[in-house]
Amino acid sequence: MTDLNKKTVFVSPREMQKQQEFINLIKTVLAAKYPSSAPKAFVHTYGCQGNVADSERIKGMLSQMGYVFTEDKHEADFVLFNTCAIREHAEDRVFGNVGALKPVKNEKKDMIIALCGCMMQQEHVSERIRKSYPYVNLVFGTFATHRFPELLYSVLRNKKRVFDVREDGPIIAEGMPVYRDSDFKAWLPIMYGCNNFCSYCIVPYVRGRERSRTPESVIAEAKEIIAFGAKEITLLGQNVNSYGKNSDFGVNFPKLLKMINELDGDFKIRFMTSHPKDCTKELLDTMAQCKKVARHLHLPFQSGNNRVLREMNRGYTREQYLELINYAKAVMPDISITSDIIVGFPGETKEEFEDTLSLIREVKFTSLFTFIFSAREGTKAQKMEDPVPYSEKSKWFSELLKVQEGIACERSRNMLGKTYTVFVEGTTKENDGRLTGRTDGSINIDFPGDESLIGTYVNVKVTNALNWILSGEICE
Repeated sequence: MTDLNKKTVFVSPREMQKQQEFINLIKTVLAAKYPSSAPKAFVHTYGCQGNVADSERIKGMLSQMGYVFTEDKHEADFVLFNTCAIREHAEDRVFGNVGALKPVKNEKKDMIIALCGCMMQQEHVSERIRKSYPYVNLVFGTFATHRFPELLYSVLRNKKRVFDVREDGPIIAEGMPVYRDSDFKAWLPIMYGCNNFCSYCIVPYVRGRERSRTPESVIAEAKEIIAFGAKEITLLGQNVNSYGKNSDFGVNFPKLLKMINELDGDFKIRFMTSHPKDCTKELLDTMAQCKKVARHLHLPFQSGNNRVLREMNRGYTREQYLELINYAKAVMPDISITSDIIVGFPGETKEEFEDTLSLIREVKFTSLFTFIFSAREGTKAQKMEDPVPYSEKSKWFSELLKVQEGIACERSRNMLGKTYTVFVEGTTKENDGRLTGRTDGSINIDFPGDESLIGTYVNVKVTNALNWILSGEICE
C-alpha cells in the first residue's frame, strides 16, 4: 500500500464494455422479475463528497439496470450503504443501520442488501460483516466500484453472497454512467487516493495511492455538467492540490483550474480538499485571476502546534500555514477560509491546544469542522500513548467552539446591511416559505422567496444576524 511509485492503470474500454453487458443482463432479469412495476433502490451515503460522487456513479448503473429510487428502505428491493471509515462514530452508525435491516429482510426475502466504500476496504470490517451479518448479500471495496454490475449479477444469478474487497492498486475507471442528485450542483472527481499518510488517517489505506484523471477526461465531464445545466461544479480529491503529480500529462491543479475556468457557461468552480503542504502561491494566484473560481479556500490545519503537526505527519509548520493564509488574503482580500481541526491528538497537552486557539484567533476562519480525536485501526496514531482523558478533551472542544462562535458572530455583524450574490440551494429545514443559499465565500443566508428561484443566483441584503445565522431579503 505504501508503494508510491506504481503507475496508474486505466481500466480498459473492453472491461468497461463488459460491465455494460452485465448491466443489460441485469435489466433483462429485473424486467422478468418485476413485470408490472420497476424495482426500487435505496442508496444512502456516509462521509465525504467523494463518497457522494461514487454513489452517483453507482446510481447511474442502477438506473440503467432499470431501478427507480426511493427514500424509504422498507419499500426498497435493493439497499446500498456507501460507508465511511474516517471516524468511529460513522462506523457505529453503519453497523446500527445494517442491524436494523434484519427484520426488513425477514419480511422481504428477495431484498438485496449491499455495502460498499471505505469501511468495507478494511479487512476487519468486511470479516465482521461476513460473520455477523449473514443477510448482507454483497460487499465491495473502493477499488471495485466499476465492477458493481458484475458483482450484482453474480448475486442475482447464483443466490450466494459476494465479497470483493481486494486491492487492485492505482486504477482509474472512466465511462461509468452518472445519476446526479441535483439539477444545479455537480461533483466532479479529478483524482483519487492519498500519498500523505497522516498518522491519524485511514484514507491512504482504504483509497490507495494518489492517481489523477487525465485533463481530457476531466474537461469532457465538466462540459457534460455545464450542458446538463449545473451552476456550481465542485472538484473533488482527497488532496486536489496533488492533481497531476506522478503523471506524464504536464497539467497541475492550477493549470486545470484555468482550463475549466475558460469553458463557456455561467457557473462557479469550487474544490476540496486542499492540503497545506501542497498549496502553492501559484494556486492562490490562479484563484485570484479566475473569475469563475469561488473565493473560498478550505485548508485544513488540524493543529496550531508544530510538535503535534510533526506527530500527525502533516508536512508543514504553523508558520508555513500562516504564510499561505496571509498570501491568500493579500491576493484575495474577500477570501473566505474554512478549516478542519482535531482536538486531543494523542500526547497533545493543554498548552499545545492553546496554540490551536491562538491560530484560530489570528486567522479568523469563516467556519470550522472540528472533531475530537478518533483512533483508527491500522494507523500509526492508534498505537500512540494517549494520557489525556476524553472528558478533558471534551472541555477543550467546548472551549474551541466558544472561540469560533465569537469569531462567527463578529463576522455576521460585519455583514449586516451588505448585499451579496447568493446561489439558491433550496428551502429551509422549517419549510416556512424561506429559501437558503450560499455566498461566493460559502456562507449561508436564509431569506423569503419562491421555490422557482432554487438553482439560480440572486442578490440578498443581510437584514439580521443572530449569532452566526444570517437572514436577509432579495433586492435588485
